[in-house]
Amino acid sequence: MSDRLKVKASTTLIPFLVAQLQGWSRSTIKQRLKNGCVMVNGAQVTRHDHELLVGDQVVIEASARGATKLRPQLSILFKDQDLIAINKPAGLLSVSSRKDKEPHALGMLRDQMSRRNQSIKLWPVHRIDRDTSGVLLFATSREMREAVMKGWKDVEKTYLAIVEGCPQSASGSIDQPLRLDPVIYQMHVGPHPDAKRAVTHFSKVRSVGQRTLLRVNLETGRQHQIRAHLAWLGHPVLGDQRYGTPGMRMGLHALRLSITRPGTNKPLIFEAPAPTDFLALLR
Repeated sequence: MSDRLKVKASTTLIPFLVAQLQGWSRSTIKQRLKNGCVMVNGAQVTRHDHELLVGDQVVIEASARGATKLRPQLSILFKDQDLIAINKPAGLLSVSSRKDKEPHALGMLRDQMSRRNQSIKLWPVHRIDRDTSGVLLFATSREMREAVMKGWKDVEKTYLAIVEGCPQSASGSIDQPLRLDPVIYQMHVGPHPDAKRAVTHFSKVRSVGQRTLLRVNLETGRQHQIRAHLAWLGHPVLGDQRYGTPGMRMGLHALRLSITRPGTNKPLIFEAPAPTDFLALLR
């Protein structure tokens, strides 16, 4: 079964789909597009900004054509016998959720790396939010995961964030404790008996109109830390529906992860270039 739509005014693909498929969630629309389920005039399209002209025919399939033959492949940044780092795309869960049966990076990577006669085991070293793209690290044994986690407080974590507005200072630090509200699943910023210390450092890279690209370094690694801290500063991450204004792409990318490799004590740096759809938010 498929949905067939006709374009009546020139636009781009995502705004058209959101307007036409009003009963669909944004995440479902993005997932269909990413999985190759959208056809324009008979051709498969995956770009969010694909231009549509009057009279174009748009078809949304239940599954991608040829999906049984081709499996999505994750971009591997680094691989050895103990560690695998990938560049996770935005919109993909890091690991499985009890509530959702959607594809997730852990399962996809396991399928991608396993062979017919040998199934690989993987343990997530850390997680990044579904709508955050970038470096995600896995270990091939529980022992390696635990060894990396022992030194996690010394790991350097660098992000790129595109925020609303322009911070007055060229650089700064946010030293505000965070506590999770389990009811609304959102971080509260500020002193509280249950709050935990959280420190975020940022510097401006460039501003375009009313949007600014920041380079962000985490001194601590609390859940939603960057998103909650920048919203508290008055400059929420672009497209962040939880702490700011909803959008089709959240402006947060895990750029670099620098660790000390257990066993050799040699530095390992994993870096994922900012994707095109992320940088397009500055236009």
